[in-house]
Amino acid sequence: MVFKRRERQSWLQRLRDFLYPRTGWRRAIEYLGHRIKRLPDTPHKIALGFSCGVFVSFSPFFGFHFVLAGVCAVLVRGNVLASFLGTLVGNPLTFPIIATTSLSLGRRMTGVGSDHLGFGGLKEAFVAAFSGLWQSLKAAFGLAEPALHKLAAFWSDIFIPYWIGGIVPGLITAAAFYFLTRPLIAAYQARRRSRLIARAKERILRSKAAKLVEEGS
Repeated sequence: MVFKRRERQSWLQRLRDFLYPRTGWRRAIEYLGHRIKRLPDTPHKIALGFSCGVFVSFSPFFGFHFVLAGVCAVLVRGNVLASFLGTLVGNPLTFPIIATTSLSLGRRMTGVGSDHLGFGGLKEAFVAAFSGLWQSLKAAFGLAEPALHKLAAFWSDIFIPYWIGGIVPGLITAAAFYFLTRPLIAAYQARRRSRLIARAKERILRSKAAKLVEEGS
């Protein structure tokens, strides 16, 4: 394969690149913006789809953000590819803020789990819940002991408050990204159309000039 790496990366290298890209987060953000602007759709649909991905990033459905963003984009008739890119707003740099804000707000709204839980504790709770879910799935085949007790407290104390608390900041952030990206995409597409028209006119003029030269000779 032409683009295949000569040396296979270790899992530590892949983790490092995910947490901090080699080109830096600034270049990664610029690349993301470039990809969004070049999507073949209207500025409204692209911005709407991207906002769907941003909104889903505030949900606790880790591992399903792509799927949920795509479904959300289809429901509101936004661009599905843009919704996938929008989920990248939730990344290792922003998740600590998103998670702690959503959980804290959700606990105030529901009155459940008033004790303070930092991002480290929240991460451990999700890991323990996924472990309990996996163990319970294996138990269905007689390969382990059921561990549903690990999920009950997690569901009521963390997952539900996180889900409810992420709705408001998710909607606000998604709306902000919509009104920010739509005019930028529209301006980019207008400039791109102007360049394409100018190039087409230039090719026509060159073609006419070549024909005149041939006729004159």
